[in-house]
This record gives sequence, C-alpha cells and structure tokens, in this order.
Amino acid sequence: MTTDFVPHGIHVPLITPFAADGQVALDALEALAHAVLADGATGLVALGTTGEAAALDAAERAAVTDVCARVCRERGASLAVGAGGSDTRASAAALADLARWPEAGAALVTVPAFVRPGRAGVLAHFAALAQASPVPLIVYHIPYRTGSELDAATLRALGELPGVIGVKYATGAVGPEAVDLLADPPQGFAVLPGDDTVASPMLALGAPGAILASAHLATDRFAELAAAWRAGEAGRARELGHRLSRLSAALFAEPNPTVLKAVLHAQGRIPTPDVRLPLLPAGPVTTEAALKELAGLGA
Repeated sequence: MTTDFVPHGIHVPLITPFAADGQVALDALEALAHAVLADGATGLVALGTTGEAAALDAAERAAVTDVCARVCRERGASLAVGAGGSDTRASAAALADLARWPEAGAALVTVPAFVRPGRAGVLAHFAALAQASPVPLIVYHIPYRTGSELDAATLRALGELPGVIGVKYATGAVGPEAVDLLADPPQGFAVLPGDDTVASPMLALGAPGAILASAHLATDRFAELAAAWRAGEAGRARELGHRLSRLSAALFAEPNPTVLKAVLHAQGRIPTPDVRLPLLPAGPVTTEAALKELAGLGA
C-alpha cells in the first residue's frame, strides 16, 4: 500500500551530494531531507533532474530512494520518485521497482526523450504506464529536454486517465497553454510548476503547489509563498515571489544543480560541490551572486 501524494505546498527535488571520493554522501542527503521538511516543505522528490539521476547507477538510485523514503516515513511527508526510461517497456520496469518503497506516493515520469511520439503516442504511453504502475503518475512536462510539446488539451486528456494525478509543468514560461490548463484542470489533477523563476505566477493562477529545486534554500519562504497565494494574500505573495524569483534566477545561471550545490557547500551542508560529468562545477562568480541573493532575501 502506498502513501497518498499531497499536491499542495512545496516539494523539494533533492540533489544527490557526493563525498570527496565520489561516492554518494548519504548522511548529507538525509540531513538535507530532514532540514527542508522541518522548514516547511510538504514533500520530497527523489531521483529528479536535480538529483542527477541519470548519472547514478542502480545501487546508488536505490540507496537515495531508501534515504528519502525513510525520512518521509519518519516525518509523515509526501514522496515522489523519478522513474522512466527510453521507451514504454523500460519506463514500466522502472515503475514496477517502486513497489519496494510503500512510502512513495507518486512517480514523476517524462515522455521518453528524443522519441517525439506525437499526441496519440503520448496518451498510449501514459495509459499503459498508469495501468501497470504500483503508484500514481505525475507527468513531467519539460519539452526542452524531451522534445515533446504537450498542449493544454493533451495534458487534460492525460489527466482524465485513471492513475494520472498531476503534471510537473516546466516549459520555461507561463504561456497561453499554461493559463488554459490552470483555468480548467481535470478533477484531481494537480498542475505543479517546476520552473522556479515563474513558480509565483503559476501559483497565482491557481496551482496548488510546486516542485522547486531552489527551495533547498529559504525553504520556509517558498512554503510561505505557496501558502500566501493559497490564502489569497496577493500583496504579500507578489512581493515575496519577486524576491524568490531573483534567487532562483541566480541559482539557475549555470546548469542545474551546479550553482545550488556550490551554495549548499559554501553553507557547510554538503561535503563537496561536486557534480558528475558531463556537468562541471559552478564558477565562483555565479556562486557568489547566488549567495548574495540569498543573503538579501534573509535581510
């Protein structure tokens, strides 16, 4: 039996910290997981893009999921896990493996990259996965990585499938399709912004929560932002949203999660700022700029 995924609030897609010897620093990962939940996050996402899942081997992915599942169980928090593959069969196999973790309330699944299957193929892909998956699915719509642009009508059709409970919406902008979808989402289908710099306007348009890498930092302020929009406190939410957007822009000035890891390392929260090739560590100029934005937010 899985734990229900709670769509409201802020969900943090955790980085995967590495020790000096290149191994996954599981103790640092556990500390980060506890910290963001203690500071107001609703849940965690394991093995997302921010977690460099593609650069982890099977044993490392299992170890990361073990840590996140244990922390979520201890704190009664939501857990979503990234799962997928290069085709429907591989994606189904990755999803089947999630039955090992009853704490997992949802799986984050993309359209297979490079394939570009078309609307009918996308619907068939997710229908097959939803039927076979041990956990509900959140469609990860990130067309600049997958090559598949899904319009509001297609996402609504996906939201009508049994077992599909939401979308992480990360198109890089708040365009007409996002506005259209948020105006009339299917019942029980959560539209969760995943582009940090435009999360605030998506929340203003009615998104119940968000999946934000930036919320490793100033987690309480991101949780405050979601709560303020949910309560209709537009003035407070707008001002805070502008400030958090500037922080997010600084954190994404180089490929994610390089700047985020550099900041967390500067804070002493992870043992190294290391990422795995083909990513390279963030430079000192962008790291310092992000630290400056974070310090200004605290002020």
